[in-house]
Amino acid sequence: MSASVPGGPGEVTDAAEVGAVTDAAEVTEVTAAAGGTAGDVASAAVAAAVVAGIPRQPGPGTAGAPAGVRRPGLAGLAGRAVAVFTGRVLGRYQAATVRIGFGLVWLAYLLREWPNRRLLYGDTSPWSTDLARQLLADNGALTVLPWFGGRLWFELVYHLAVLAALAVLLGWRTRASTVLFLVTVLSLQNRNVFLGDGGDNIVHLMAIYLVFTRCARVWSLDARRGGSGRGGVPLWTLLGALLLVCRLGGFAGTSLDWTTPGFPYVGWGPLFWGLWAVAGLWWLADRLAPEGETRAVLDALATMVHNCAMLVIAVEVVLIYATAGWYKVQGSRWQDGTALYYPLHLDYFTPWPGLSGLVGGALLPVFLISYGTVLLQVGFPFTLVDRRVKNALLVVMMAEHVGIAVLLGLPVFSLAMIAADAVFLPTAALCWVGARVARIRLRRAPLS
Repeated sequence: MSASVPGGPGEVTDAAEVGAVTDAAEVTEVTAAAGGTAGDVASAAVAAAVVAGIPRQPGPGTAGAPAGVRRPGLAGLAGRAVAVFTGRVLGRYQAATVRIGFGLVWLAYLLREWPNRRLLYGDTSPWSTDLARQLLADNGALTVLPWFGGRLWFELVYHLAVLAALAVLLGWRTRASTVLFLVTVLSLQNRNVFLGDGGDNIVHLMAIYLVFTRCARVWSLDARRGGSGRGGVPLWTLLGALLLVCRLGGFAGTSLDWTTPGFPYVGWGPLFWGLWAVAGLWWLADRLAPEGETRAVLDALATMVHNCAMLVIAVEVVLIYATAGWYKVQGSRWQDGTALYYPLHLDYFTPWPGLSGLVGGALLPVFLISYGTVLLQVGFPFTLVDRRVKNALLVVMMAEHVGIAVLLGLPVFSLAMIAADAVFLPTAALCWVGARVARIRLRRAPLS
């Protein structure tokens, strides 16, 4: 069974989409929503149907629509909306960018902390395994590190996390690698909850959401390979056997239970077993009846789940900025425009003391950056109604995160936010970047 994203490579259709997006300057708002940014996923299906049903207003010298032509009713609009929502994978390029971004963020973090890995999450950590087990017994968080303990098990999990992040980055066996990515991210972060910051929280959430997206339709090894992979069945069998051993071995504790005593009352068992069973059913339907009804239903369900997951990611990013902005509005330091001054004079946030002193020593830059940050974060949700304003604001916000990474020494947080912001990037810009990268790769390829 192939663990790749069903549907095969998207090179031919992607090239057509690139031409449609980049060459059609007069593309309508509905087309941009349906094939454009994932920030428009929330309104893509409904907008496409509603706008299509709006009668064209007659201009000078026109008589309008013929009297015998009936306008689409509510049932027709609903049918079109369902067709768009179930038949089109929205935001393919945005999903691929988010996958690449968070795979890169987590891989870079693991490699950066490799010399300190045992002190942070392993057997020499001040937060011992016994203390971690006591906390996990109360909150029920998922982590595989306390299952056995010891250095050997920790090293295995840590380096598996590195391989999973690399597989997600490259888009290799994405259906399996995103699940391993989820397990390893949660295992390390829940092992020592006192190490996390805002960037770790974003990686934590996105690791969950990526499992439900079809993020390897473009810019991945899965898309390049298509349906020709032959290693899916052994991988599926191996993962199923490991899941069964973990469930019946008794060492997993309550991590793989089907129910939990508290909210949301559903454990991790149904998710992992459900993903494993759906992958097997998909392979079976693809081999026995690739053009059959079962295969079509599975593809429509996967498309719907993907579109819902992209909507959740977009809403999550909006909530992050909105809550951060409104909390800042209530702070006295943000109100008087001096909030940036204080972290620039703390050793922890000054990797470049000279640069921090230069920026923090002038009143005007501190004032402008402090007020500008609040305005950007509070105003971002309202800019989604206008693509041009939203795109311009995205550039400013990403530049601000680059400044945070350099000036305050928070690269993981900044890169995570930039990767999350990519969900709102326009498809035309992403296709342009992809075309340039492909052109550079072809130029450097040796002539045969």
